[in-house]
Formats: sequence, structure tokens, C-alpha cells
Amino acid sequence: MPVSIDRLYADVNKLTSVSPARNHANLGSLNQIAGYIFDQFNMLRCQVAYQPFQADGKEYKNVIASFGEALPERIIVGAHYDVAGDQPGADDNASAVAGLLETARLLHETQPKLRHRIDLVAYCLEEPPYFATDYMGSAVHAKSLYEQKVPVKAMICYEMIGYFSEMPNSQSFPDPALRNLYPDTGNFIIVVGKQGQEELIQNVKKLMAANSDIDVQSINLPASLPLAGLSDHRNYWKYGYPAVMINDTSFLRNPNYHLPSDTIDTLNFKKMAEVVKGVYAAIIGL
Repeated sequence: MPVSIDRLYADVNKLTSVSPARNHANLGSLNQIAGYIFDQFNMLRCQVAYQPFQADGKEYKNVIASFGEALPERIIVGAHYDVAGDQPGADDNASAVAGLLETARLLHETQPKLRHRIDLVAYCLEEPPYFATDYMGSAVHAKSLYEQKVPVKAMICYEMIGYFSEMPNSQSFPDPALRNLYPDTGNFIIVVGKQGQEELIQNVKKLMAANSDIDVQSINLPASLPLAGLSDHRNYWKYGYPAVMINDTSFLRNPNYHLPSDTIDTLNFKKMAEVVKGVYAAIIGL
């Protein structure tokens, strides 16, 4: 499968080089990145559109690329392109946007026979101060699907897919009991979902593991636990849509989380490429 490490690097470099930082206060930077994502999608055989929305009197926008438009049921693949505060956000969340863009390129290049329409969505306003509000771009998108009565097979959220470590004890855990269930070396990717959606969690895990060279773990948590819904997938649960997050465990592993040190040189692009291979196989195979 032609996943390109060079393209992943170029996308992360573009997002992390924007100044001022692409946070909610800097509309110019957000619009620059939205335009970049739109242009990258627009080079492919798909339909591309902005989804504008208002938050506190300002206009923000999601960017949506659709493959297999004639198919009724959809799979949504998403990633947010904004950052928290004044930092480059290489892992959070340029890594995920790069994965989203590369997934679109794979759909374009391999032209698989699709069983579902696939919408790839780059969201704005995932980060504070809008996290867990109706102003999240993913909340806007999920609500629009529900209002249009769109059938959704699954939603897969790319969220921080670039930080890995081969050092023993580089993986921390929110609960000591989990230490006996998961590796203590932070070199795996994890599929995070909520209880009641075990079938999707296991299907995504199996498809990723069978089609990539990376350790794929999974966890299903009560939706009431904060760690269960720490990204855009949370907004699809509200409408009964099955949704999971693909994550490198975020602040449980990456010491650069939400800091100026979250830079491109801290990422492992070889492992990122394997994550994308796995997710691509999952969205085709579900």
C-alpha cells in the first residue's frame, strides 16, 4: 500500500509552520490551514466542500472530502486541525490531519470498490475553550448528519498518531490495574471506544493489526469516564453513531502534550505510516 512518509512529513511541516498558531483566536492561520486541506483534497477524485459554522460571532469551517457519493450509508473519518494555545501541535493534531490527508490519497490512488460512502472531515475547534461544547466542528458535523437522517456505519477519529517510544516504562496509565493489561513501552497504537460498541472496536482493531506493522491495542470504556471521549468521536455518540478514536495515548505517553515542545522532530513517521495503513484497511473492510 503506497503510504508516503514524505507526504506525511510535508503535511505535518505545513501545519506546524503556520504562524501565529492555529488556535481559535487566530482565524487567519485557521483559514490558511483549511485552505491547504481543501486544496490537497481537491487534487483527488472526490467531492470537496467547506462546512462553515459560527462560534461567538466568528466563522470557522470544517473541510469535507467525499468518496463514493452515490452510496447511502457512510463511514466518517475525522481529525481536528486546530491547536490548544500557542504551540505548533505536531502530534496534537498535525499528525492526525496528515493521516487524514494520506487516507484520502490512498482512496484516490488505489480506487477500491467501496461498500460505503466515505467522508473524510477536517474539523475546527476541537480544543479549549470549545471542547465539549456545541461549537466543536465535529459537533456541528454530527448534528448535520443526524438532522439529514444520514445512516452512519461507523466514525473513526484520528487523534494524535505520531508519538512513540521504545524506552521501557515510557507508557503511563490512569489506573494501575491497566498496567497488567497493556504494554509499559509506548510503541503501540490504541483503538478507544465506549462500552456497548465492542463489535466496532474489535473489528477496527483486527483489520488494523492484520494490515499494518504496528502493535494495535484496544480499550472500551464507560462513556461517562473522561478518558473515553477526549476527542471528536464523542459528538457522534450523542446521536447513536458507533465511533472510535485512534490514539497514541496522548498525555499518558507524550510529555510534549499542549506544550511548545510538541514539534515535528519528536514524531515517528515510520510508525505513523503503519497507523495509516491500518486505518485505511479498516475503513475499506468494515
